Amino acid sequence: MNIFRLSADLAHLVAIVVLMLKIWKSRSCEGISGKSQILFATVFIARYLDLFTNFYSLYNTAMKVFFLASSIGTVYLMWHKFKATYDKNNDSLRIEFLVIPCLVLALIINHEFLFMEVLWTFSIYLEAVAIMPQLFMLSRTGNAETITAHYLFALGSYRALYIVNWIYRYYTENFFDPIAVVAGIVQTVLYADFFYLYITRVLQSNRPFEMSA
Repeated sequence: MNIFRLSADLAHLVAIVVLMLKIWKSRSCEGISGKSQILFATVFIARYLDLFTNFYSLYNTAMKVFFLASSIGTVYLMWHKFKATYDKNNDSLRIEFLVIPCLVLALIINHEFLFMEVLWTFSIYLEAVAIMPQLFMLSRTGNAETITAHYLFALGSYRALYIVNWIYRYYTENFFDPIAVVAGIVQTVLYADFFYLYITRVLQSNRPFEMSA
């Protein structure tokens, strides 16, 4: 554990807490992509199936439980409890075009062709593109609540900090995982335009976030 990974994990926690509080307090999931949330839940389920078979540390186990519970809980809030507020019309990106290529790629490019290893690799690839339905939805609606923008910025910061973590580990531990690094870079690049707009429009002007189509 190093300060960069810890900061990344905290940013990830903040993103999820912000999202869940937004949904619960407003009693609405307006502006949130239910498809992205399904993809994130799939990511965590595939990655953390080893929860009851492998123990690394209390911190690791606690994080796994939190991400599993929060992602499944978010899907429940969006698709059941506050389903009437979910904007299906603008959340129209077909996620099978993301899931199937990630699964095929995981079967072809992995560290070891074992069930759990392929699932882990699949989760890495899918996490890299899981935000695309949300960004596509923003491009269609043209705007988002500031709280939604904060959620996306925290989520993007989590991936950017993990890249710094990997650089740090490469120079201090000689550790390099090309699958995780490449997928992390792809995911961070997807956020690049959003980061710029967030800083220039939300932080500097403190006005509602808008994306150009």
